[in-house]
Amino acid sequence: MLDFKRFPSPDDLLVLLTVARLGRFTAVADALDTTHTTVSRRILALDKQLGGRTLERTPQGWELTELGRAAVSAAEGIEKSLSALSTGVRDGAETISGVVRVSTSDGFGALIATPALVRLQKKQPLLRVELLSATRRLSQNRSGVDIEVVAGSVEAGRAETMLLADYALRLYAGSGYAAAHGMPETAAELASHRFISYVESTLQVAELAQQRRSLTSEPAQFQSTSVFAQIEAVRSNAGIGMLPAFMVEGREGFVRVLPREVEQKVQFWAAARPESLRSPAVQAVMAAFLQETSRMKGRLLPA
Repeated sequence: MLDFKRFPSPDDLLVLLTVARLGRFTAVADALDTTHTTVSRRILALDKQLGGRTLERTPQGWELTELGRAAVSAAEGIEKSLSALSTGVRDGAETISGVVRVSTSDGFGALIATPALVRLQKKQPLLRVELLSATRRLSQNRSGVDIEVVAGSVEAGRAETMLLADYALRLYAGSGYAAAHGMPETAAELASHRFISYVESTLQVAELAQQRRSLTSEPAQFQSTSVFAQIEAVRSNAGIGMLPAFMVEGREGFVRVLPREVEQKVQFWAAARPESLRSPAVQAVMAAFLQETSRMKGRLLPA
């Protein structure tokens, strides 16, 4: 049982809940439309009200103390009650509200997350989503988002992870490039062709670079942090690129290179901290991603 010096402010408890989910005061300030200083002041006020520290700083960022976990449990009850009071029940189903922040790669964000979220918001119009694009490995620090979707292997720390789908990376060239330069017949012949890939100095996901490195030791002639730019460069006949099949397979202007020899399977993982996963809004977004990746299985791993 909490030993309160005086009854804690419900507003301050909800600020702590947001810190527990997002982990960074700056992200919390953005989410609550306030300032970093105000967030810090509200947490200090809550600590004083509860008679102890609710947060402690670790190498991974802010973490809840035992007192903080008890306070967050109380805050979740307040959030649930306020949500029920303000939204009620619509058409016999629970209404979901609030903001969910998602970090994901360009390709997943545009072609998988976006249609999934649009369908979800049609059912839950009070739900707001902020979709942030980043091609990176899973953050080991408090990330400032509710859900991270990453490609490749994951080391989750305190986050809970969920496998969303396998997808294929394949070699493609533009039809004009193939006509002008010919198609390599063996992997060894790839060394004489121009390559399109990620900017290696900024790429954190080893799985997205390892296949190209196994095919040629030369740096890619065209490098971009955006997979959409890489796709356009291939379509514009700038060279050969290792691209997600679900983004280009079957599109006019693309020719698959060495289809019997070169293919790499990579996985999309979703990760969220336990405090975030207890949010009905986060649960709904995760379920929408799982439903969408299941629906797209044939495109993610085409025959």
